[in-house]
Amino acid sequence: MNTYYVYITTNPRKNVLYTGVTNNLRQRMNQHYENKGKSETFAGKYYCYNLIYFEEFTDIKQAIEREKEIKILRRE
Repeated sequence: MNTYYVYITTNPRKNVLYTGVTNNLRQRMNQHYENKGKSETFAGKYYCYNLIYFEEFTDIKQAIEREKEIKILRRE
């Protein structure tokens, strides 16, 4: 059984949010940290490497649907 994660990261100032989906949360967080300051990616450009929230799913379609729901929410 596979596990998928929808996660939200932020930058050190906590004024930028990044939402994503992965099947390996630990590895993905390491990638975000290693890419900090690199302008090729949104998360890298804005230093979004601090994990602030995640949810687990066993179905990738449900995880992607949840990511889309989160992305349209208001920040408040």
